[in-house]
Amino acid sequence: MPAEVTGTLYVVATPLGNLEDITVRAARILGEVDRVLAEDTRRTRRLLTHLGHNTPTLSVHQHNERGRIEQVCRMLEEGQNLALVSDAGTPAISDPGFPLIRAVLAAKLPVIPIPGACALTTAVCAAGLPTDRIHFIGFLPTRPGRRRTLLEEALSLKATLVLYASPHKLIKDLKLLVEIAGAERPACLCRELTKVHEEFDRASLGDLLERWEGKKVRGEITLVVGSEPKTR
Repeated sequence: MPAEVTGTLYVVATPLGNLEDITVRAARILGEVDRVLAEDTRRTRRLLTHLGHNTPTLSVHQHNERGRIEQVCRMLEEGQNLALVSDAGTPAISDPGFPLIRAVLAAKLPVIPIPGACALTTAVCAAGLPTDRIHFIGFLPTRPGRRRTLLEEALSLKATLVLYASPHKLIKDLKLLVEIAGAERPACLCRELTKVHEEFDRASLGDLLERWEGKKVRGEITLVVGSEPKTR
């Protein structure tokens, strides 16, 4: 008997903001799969329309991801090819995707990454801080005790630290970073990567806090923090 043919889950990176950052391979895959699993179907529909695709979508986000696992595995077992995307960048990197990908692999179904844009690598390569050792922690936990413990552990490493920050928690995060790492620790605040108002603010943590406190902060933010105090 011929081997049973199953579908493939493609983990597809999409642009952070600039639509020109879609790769040729990603654009092709999004047009060829049977369905796109999207964090926000409306946002993904705009990207698909830009690419000239009318591929059907299915919502998979942090609130329903675990409930979708059985359905997605069944679709793959039936031979459907699926593409998993987040709102921007690479799925499962501080975005939905990891529980689903793990379950698909556990079911011995194929998962293929389609690499491309990622806020982590985009920020690090232009921050001007060492890149030989990088420690990534994504968004900080909401619980104060856990936030502090995680940062203390991360900042004790001899590695450049990368974390994501939401606009309404940026000052809170900077204050905690200054308290633990010191005001002289070098850092880079990366905002709205690849978009019209892209900004790289390279300074000490203390200077960044002073500069941004009181501002109305907008957009997605990635903080890159050096492993050693700033020397004058």
